[in-house]
Amino acid sequence: MSDRMTVAVYGAAGHTGRFVVAELKRRGHGVIRVGRDAARLQESIADDREGVWRVAAMDDAAQLDAALRGADAVINCAGPFLDTALPIVDAALRAGIPYLDVTAEQPALQQLVEQRDERAREAGVALVPAAAFYGGLADLLVTAAVDADVPIERIDIAIGLDSWHPTRGTRVAGERNRATRLIQRGGALTPLPLPAAEAAWSFPTPLGEMDVTMIPFTEVLTVSRHLRVDTIESWLAASALRDIRNPNTPPPEARDEQGRSAQQFVMDIVIEQGGATRRITAAGRDIYAVSAPIVVEAAERLASRRTTSKGGVVSLGAIFDAQDFLRALDTVKVERHPIAAPILAMKEAREMR
Repeated sequence: MSDRMTVAVYGAAGHTGRFVVAELKRRGHGVIRVGRDAARLQESIADDREGVWRVAAMDDAAQLDAALRGADAVINCAGPFLDTALPIVDAALRAGIPYLDVTAEQPALQQLVEQRDERAREAGVALVPAAAFYGGLADLLVTAAVDADVPIERIDIAIGLDSWHPTRGTRVAGERNRATRLIQRGGALTPLPLPAAEAAWSFPTPLGEMDVTMIPFTEVLTVSRHLRVDTIESWLAASALRDIRNPNTPPPEARDEQGRSAQQFVMDIVIEQGGATRRITAAGRDIYAVSAPIVVEAAERLASRRTTSKGGVVSLGAIFDAQDFLRALDTVKVERHPIAAPILAMKEAREMR
């Protein structure tokens, strides 16, 4: 296979899909834009002389098969993934190509594990849900920081956002996804205790101390799929949670030539393993935009066989060299920090009230 690949991007005309298309083209790859709305697809290729677009409805297998023809992989950027993942996965399995998506929806990932993992393993096709900011980035950070052969006592994943201006797709997915959120305790997935715990977290710069709420996304599932962990809890900045729950919060606004918003993020992870405590963080700008290089890097590595995957539903940390993958992400700053006692002490003290 040459270095150039062709990727079908479902939801290419959407907010995240446009970032993914731009990243693929920046790296010199071919793109097939796929979606349900012909007018939006045509508008998305207005300035692209080589633009290829194909319409495919979720309930039309023949259209999906035609849309993926000639592609080396498919990236699904169209939520709600509870509705879109299975039909596109089935088309990818028929085509014999890898499937990747950017979901933050726990039930969508579980659906793939329960209903398509065995079939994908038999076919030798990799299915990589949550290969993005939510799910994938935390999985890479944890995998890079731990000894995979040693059981892990506890992982706390704190997501600090200075704001969250949700896209229409995020809002629709939130309305569709009413499933009980899961954390991990005692080595098993368990429902999030309600009311959700509230705490404080001391993030590295530029965020500092923020109130957080226990709100797990797909990172709990991606990490627990391949690492032995007793407890995984995930926290989100309370101010960002208020933003996304407020129906009047506007969508993200482009603030640079790449179309990124001004949003700043810090993903801060504290790991307890074998009597030692480690802390690893990733910082950057715009959680939607930063998902593009993550999922495209994964697609490249799958296409070039730089992976241990033999098929099935897999996560980034399970099938790639996590440290090498993180080094390849030039839009994410990864650092290891010393442990300051108040990080966990403040969380525990707040929970006891």
